[in-house]
Amino acid sequence: MYVRRDENGAIIKISKIQDGECLESVDNGDKALGEFLAGLGRQEEMTRSDLDFVRVLEDVIHLLMDKGVIRFTDLPDAARDKLIARQSLRSRINDVGLMGEEGDVI
Repeated sequence: MYVRRDENGAIIKISKIQDGECLESVDNGDKALGEFLAGLGRQEEMTRSDLDFVRVLEDVIHLLMDKGVIRFTDLPDAARDKLIARQSLRSRINDVGLMGEEGDVI
């Protein structure tokens, strides 16, 4: 494995092949490499959590609108545009049967 380090010596990029940025060779058992890879796993976990939370927020917004607490027009333009885009995308995905009952992609 080849790595690129920052000014403090921390690994910031890895590659299976030596390239213009990743010049230093390290063993697969290298402690710094292990820490870098563990950090990637945490980033992926956070991204999955963010995506799940987006769905929760979307559901809360729809609930508040259904109960008359807020109106769609109360939302900022950018928020309305994003909700419309997600609703359209979800509708298209549902039309071809790619989503489960809970709205999860199969």
